[in-house]
Amino acid sequence: MFMGEYQHNIDDKGRLIIPAKFRDALGANFVVTRGLDSCLFVYPRSEWESLEAKLKTLPFTRADARAFSRFFFSGATECELDKQGRVNIPNHLREYAKFIRDCVVIGVSNRVEIWGKEAWDQYCAQSQDSFAEIAEKLIDFDL
Repeated sequence: MFMGEYQHNIDDKGRLIIPAKFRDALGANFVVTRGLDSCLFVYPRSEWESLEAKLKTLPFTRADARAFSRFFFSGATECELDKQGRVNIPNHLREYAKFIRDCVVIGVSNRVEIWGKEAWDQYCAQSQDSFAEIAEKLIDFDL
């Protein structure tokens, strides 16, 4: 399980340090793709394969299912860590997530998310006010 929030910088070559606590769980090869809310999603291979299997069951006759699959899979790339625990984020993903320099790497249960610091701060500021309201809506899920 991934949890926690870590701040790191992306270097000029597009490399980002993955927190040590996440490295073992991600494994030797993992997948980085476009996420929702202008961040990147990072999945261990086993989680990626499970998600891929679920997405394959979506009806290709539905435009929204095709659009989501295209968005999700076309941005995906297989990655691995270098000896310093860094991952090279491809340019198309850095552009999508609007990374400049400062990044925030967070654990979200079965995946890791990578955010530009400015976007993360803005997301937190917007969501903080509605957190209690969201929690009330999720009460039906026995949280």
